[in-house]
Amino acid sequence: MTTTQTGATLAACLIAITIMAVYLRKWWVGGRTLKDLIPMVQGFVNGGLATICVGGLAGWLAGCTRQAAGGAGGKVVSSTTGTDTGATLASASLGQLTPEGGCVVFLLFVILIVSYKAANKDDKGRLLGFCAAGMILCATAGVAGMLDSLPDLINGLGLSGRNALEGNA
Repeated sequence: MTTTQTGATLAACLIAITIMAVYLRKWWVGGRTLKDLIPMVQGFVNGGLATICVGGLAGWLAGCTRQAAGGAGGKVVSSTTGTDTGATLASASLGQLTPEGGCVVFLLFVILIVSYKAANKDDKGRLLGFCAAGMILCATAGVAGMLDSLPDLINGLGLSGRNALEGNA
């Protein structure tokens, strides 16, 4: 499966930030327990990692998410304000995955699916909402620049796992 890098529009970013703001507000007024942040962080990281899975299902879903959010957000913003949300923002990639890093990302996505299946309704919303936000925001130059060490971390974890399996730890 091949895919082209689809950038995020201002409207798509607005949708992502709105989703995050709604869930973070619920967390803020609802007791602020750290365990309630776990689905949000897990979803965002998985969404961000999906942006570097070009050629795979996760990358394709990330591109579709950005396009859908951009289209819906553009309609909402222009209908509400009468202004156009403009073209695609400056985009960047978090980097590339090595084969070992790809295995770590696959494992993280399996954990995301298992977590989603076991989660209550609120946590399912947090997981999916922040996953979509990660898929959108991590395609922008600013957020990708802030998280540029994430692929190196994932690739390093994968290499460490490989070395352990080969007895080179």
